[in-house]
Amino acid sequence: MSSHLLPTTVVGSYVQPDWLVDREMLKAIVPPRVRAHDIWRIDADQLEEAQDAATLAAIHDMERAGIDVITDGEIRRESYSNRFATALDGVDVDNPAEVIGRSGKVNLVPRVVGPIKRSGPIEVRDVEFLRANTDRQIKITLPGPFTMTQTAVDEHYGDDEACAMAYAEAVNEEVLALFAAGADIVQIDEPWMQAKPEQAKRYAVKVVNRALDGATGTTAVHMCFGYAHAVKNKPEGYSFLPELATCETDQISIEVAQPGLDPVALEALQNKQIIVGVLDLGDNQVETAEIVADRIRSALNYVSADRMIVAPDCGMKYLSREVAFGKLNAMVDGAALVRAELKG
Repeated sequence: MSSHLLPTTVVGSYVQPDWLVDREMLKAIVPPRVRAHDIWRIDADQLEEAQDAATLAAIHDMERAGIDVITDGEIRRESYSNRFATALDGVDVDNPAEVIGRSGKVNLVPRVVGPIKRSGPIEVRDVEFLRANTDRQIKITLPGPFTMTQTAVDEHYGDDEACAMAYAEAVNEEVLALFAAGADIVQIDEPWMQAKPEQAKRYAVKVVNRALDGATGTTAVHMCFGYAHAVKNKPEGYSFLPELATCETDQISIEVAQPGLDPVALEALQNKQIIVGVLDLGDNQVETAEIVADRIRSALNYVSADRMIVAPDCGMKYLSREVAFGKLNAMVDGAALVRAELKG
């Protein structure tokens, strides 16, 4: 992690350019759980090269904005989860099931029809590409085992905890490979712990711990209420958060700005570094540095500066590039204001 107080990062995604994806189609669909090949504007034989070029642009934007810990922008993904979830053995994505998603809309999801296994690297090249093209600290994200279980239909294990543990073992293999490929931080995205708190309280921490077992670098777990472009009225508190104090992870990432979360909730995580969302991605207005600074100051009433990491809320991919870049600049400037105050 950066040597100065209040380092800045992003949750995961950044803006995919219009020439690469059909952004109107992307916004119109719920985050896909199976493949959504139709969103890509580039032919399959040239797609990887095009994704590389767009990833370089995302890296450049984050560096220009002054972000301390950057990602690859998840440029190669149709959603935060489906690139990994659809690459596993034992999962049928060609004959999907239908479920009701967090937004209340019908969503096509994978069917688990056999033992879940990782047969080879999935995001390793993504990390290698990112590492080769920046000298900053880098983070890569993976969908978590609890969330993948909740966004699939199990027709093999007959027990959701057993299914989640199988996902956890596959995630763990990838986590270890991502650190070996050069990742400084690997983040597990677990938004469905908030959506399904009763199930989460039974086994979410257990399966996340299995997913992170043996990690050789810094680990993070991200939780949220859903993308701002799709979920407008968010609750003001998490139904599952204090439980993560016992999770074997270094960092907990939560959105705070758009839901107007009372930062007193951060007191429950005194043994963790906390990635605090200070950019409201439901508002296309670019925050001023002072607005960001006020949000940071509010959180500092409940979490010490040496444990706080500054980030947007999640879902930056749905913004325009101009707005996203402006918000990142405001975030970096706001963090610098508070950092200077702390230094006296």
